[in-house]
Amino acid sequence: MTQRLHLVFGGELVDPARNVFKDVSEIHMVGMFPDYKSAFDAWKTWAQKTVDNAHMRYYIAHIHRLRDEEAAASATEELGE
Repeated sequence: MTQRLHLVFGGELVDPARNVFKDVSEIHMVGMFPDYKSAFDAWKTWAQKTVDNAHMRYYIAHIHRLRDEEAAASATEELGE
């Protein structure tokens, strides 16, 4: 069974019109989730908690898309990392 990992994270942006974090060291890592539904639920919870701050944004990163399970090696493995 293929895992569909999703990372939920967020933080304060420099400008609400751009996806640039004000302070990368202050990014809130909500967590890693095994499916989109649970990631969406976590994203929604944190997005709603910070709705009054126009500079706060939370995102869902589709971690499973970073690795091609059919390929012999991922891009990171090819770099020797």
